[in-house]
Amino acid sequence: MNSIADRLRQLNLTLPPAPKPVAAYVPAVRTGNLLYISGQIPLRDGELVSTGSVPTHADIEQARHAARQCLLNALAVVGDHLDNDLDRVRRIVRIGVFVASEPGFSEQPKVANGASELIEEIFGEDGKHARAAVGSVALPLNATVELEMIAEVV
Repeated sequence: MNSIADRLRQLNLTLPPAPKPVAAYVPAVRTGNLLYISGQIPLRDGELVSTGSVPTHADIEQARHAARQCLLNALAVVGDHLDNDLDRVRRIVRIGVFVASEPGFSEQPKVANGASELIEEIFGEDGKHARAAVGSVALPLNATVELEMIAEVV
């Protein structure tokens, strides 16, 4: 099997630098073989790629794109924690996707699929994961999406 770095190149993806925390927390905590990644918002080059709630301020496709960016940021944190060796990831255990949602919006799973489908493209069977897709009144910095992740690592 190709390395994860090779797979990212095949998918024409580049991981950003690992985002720095925007509040009082650490980006990742490892306990045993589990690596917990703190919530990541859709920052790219220091700017949010999507703000506001779905569906008025961001449509489902924009929110899916934001979820993908959150996932790339989470993988950047994983890489930073594992000396940039994503081949040390054995499996993605769980992701939690939080979507800034207006009353009556119930399509959070469609938004979360943006991240879920991408992680499976990158890691194959090892990317299949448990998941929560949750609506939220608001998210940090007015982000449209926030994503947290748990990975099994060596």
